[in-house]
Amino acid sequence: VQLQASGGGLVQAGGSLRLSCVASGPSGGTFISRYTVAWFRQAPGKEREFVSASRRGGTGTYYADSVKGRFTISRDNSKNTVYLQMNSLGPEETAVYYCAADQYLILSSIRTRDQYDYWGQGTQVTVSS
Repeated sequence: VQLQASGGGLVQAGGSLRLSCVASGPSGGTFISRYTVAWFRQAPGKEREFVSASRRGGTGTYYADSVKGRFTISRDNSKNTVYLQMNSLGPEETAVYYCAADQYLILSSIRTRDQYDYWGQGTQVTVSS
C-alpha cells in the first residue's frame, strides 16, 4: 500500500486547509475501506503526534483533544482517499502532516504511531501569525 499526502501550504492564523491522502495498492481497485487511516503531525524538534483517525469500515472517527471541533476527518472509499479538513488553524499547528494506514489495527492502538504499517511522505502545513 502506498499513501500520497497533499494539500498542505501556507495559511494565515484562523484559516483553513484540506489535506488529502490517496492510497494505492498492488491490485488496484477500491480497498481503503478495509484500512484504518490516520493523520499525524510533526513539528520541528517535536515528536510525531496523533491528530485524527478514521477506523476501517467507517466504524468511528477519533481526534486529539487539541483539534476536536475544528478538524474533521472523512473518507471517499470509491477514490481510496481520506481527507482532513482543518479549520481555525493556529501557528502552533505548523508541522509536517502525515497520513498512515493499517488494516489490522485494534481500537486501543489507534492513536499509537508505531502501530501503523504504511506511511505517506508528509505534507507541510505552515500557519502564519
